[in-house]
Amino acid sequence: MDKKYLIDIAKDAIREKLEGKKIIDKEALLKAHPRLGEKGAVFVTLEKRSSLRGCIGSLIAHRTLLDDLIENAINAAFHDPRFPPLTVEEFNSKDLTVEVSILSEPKPLAYSDIADLKSKIKVGRDGVILKLGNYQATFLPQVWEQLPTFETFFAHLCQKAGLGANCLESKPQIFIYHAQKIRDR
Repeated sequence: MDKKYLIDIAKDAIREKLEGKKIIDKEALLKAHPRLGEKGAVFVTLEKRSSLRGCIGSLIAHRTLLDDLIENAINAAFHDPRFPPLTVEEFNSKDLTVEVSILSEPKPLAYSDIADLKSKIKVGRDGVILKLGNYQATFLPQVWEQLPTFETFFAHLCQKAGLGANCLESKPQIFIYHAQKIRDR
């Protein structure tokens, strides 16, 4: 099923913010695509010349798919603390790519040790949430493209959470999820 309309909605949300005018007709979108009215969790990723330019999302569905998509598109473009707000020039550039990932519900993954965890993780397919005490981080499934081995993926995920690269030795909680990825190019 073609979900390109999700990319269009994300771009329209960003365009609304940049231009300060109403573009999105929620009522018409919900009528045309009833699934948008169901609860959903979405990540919106912006890339500029294949480099990350913003990525914000929800791990747990807590509002409609439409509202989550709009809010996370705006947040990825203007409120990702790693980047300055997106400019009109960047938005209109052919160098900018928008990606929408619809997440499944995260499920806890029981494991006894690192070897057991490694045997249960599907490299290239699983999105992972790592929790240890007050520390938490996630990597979408597509992060495997840049960090293709279990060891490098988890070392970076541990560091993203603010922990040491070897944090798996402390047996953090692991949750896995999957993502349906839609890309504009």
